Amino acid sequence: VSDCGDEEVYEVVDLTEYARRHQWWSRVFGNSSGPIAEKYSVATQLVMGGVTGWCAGYVFQRVGKIAATAVGGGFLLLQIANHSGYVQVDWKKVEKDVNKAKKHLKKKADKAAPEINTFIEEATDFIKRNIVLSSGFVGGFFLGLAS
Repeated sequence: VSDCGDEEVYEVVDLTEYARRHQWWSRVFGNSSGPIAEKYSVATQLVMGGVTGWCAGYVFQRVGKIAATAVGGGFLLLQIANHSGYVQVDWKKVEKDVNKAKKHLKKKADKAAPEINTFIEEATDFIKRNIVLSSGFVGGFFLGLAS
């Protein structure tokens, strides 16, 4: 900010350009930080990918079991309540609401398609640049699911 007579002049900062030049990892790893493949050996990348993949797979497995138990248990309780006469389901209204939700989701999905494609392209680019790390992650993820 500087004063030019009575008017203040402000410098315009392009935040996208600033973010490109001042990424958080360049403070941590230095200005020459690039893809992981340039910094670590193949064995190190496989171990890092495998360990993070195993952790993610293990957590995914546990959360998945809890979610499946909760959804299945809730459905079972609703069925028991329905057959016992505690709950009456208006199936016509359920069908109408489901069709309405389908139309709404289809409309939203059509609008979100470009954003999803951009995300997929970025993820694919990351995987191509760090193929060894990504391979280790996938293997570790499957091991985590199995354990």
